[in-house]
Order: sequence, then structure tokens, then C-alpha cells
Amino acid sequence: MIVFLLVTSFVLACMSGILLWQLMVQRKMIQQMLERENIPEHQPEPELAIVLKVLDPIGLAKRESKAGRLIGDRLPTTATKMVYQEVLKELTSELEAREIDVDMQIEYR
Repeated sequence: MIVFLLVTSFVLACMSGILLWQLMVQRKMIQQMLERENIPEHQPEPELAIVLKVLDPIGLAKRESKAGRLIGDRLPTTATKMVYQEVLKELTSELEAREIDVDMQIEYR
């Protein structure tokens, strides 16, 4: 029984050594690839941003203004742009009232 345990321990130790060796070889290969491709090891942290999407801009335009009721059905793109511009103005004024510095802009995708 002791011989079996010793043999099993030896086999497990050998397998652990082989796995450690493979890990070291893999790390070396990755390091060589990063150096060859001029890729820095640590990438800069991504910039965080908030994306805001008005789910029903036409409905909001019709509900909030007379002009929105008039142009909502006839010129939906214009009404949507006006809604986003108004939301941008309101958010900017609210954040300025709280003394929060922000850079807000509308991106067309």
C-alpha cells in the first residue's frame, strides 16, 4: 500500500512539473508575441460614457409642445432632433445647477 501511494505521489508530482513547464513556455510565447507585435502589456483603461436614448421621441414631442404635435407626424426626423436638443439643454442646465462639469454632445449614428 505504501509503495502504491509513493508511486501515485511521484506520478502526480511529475504531472505537476509538466504542467508548470507548459505554463512557463506559454507565458514566454505570449511575451514574445507581444514584443514582436509592439503591443503594450497593459492597455489604458477605457473612457466611461453614458448613452441616453429617448425611447419614443415623437410621442414625447407631441405630449410636451404644440410644435411637436404639428410636426411630429409630418417631419419625424426634425421632431426627433428637436427632442434630443431639448433633452440636452435640460440635462445641461440641471447638471450646471448642481455644479457638475460635463461635456455633452449629440452623436448621430
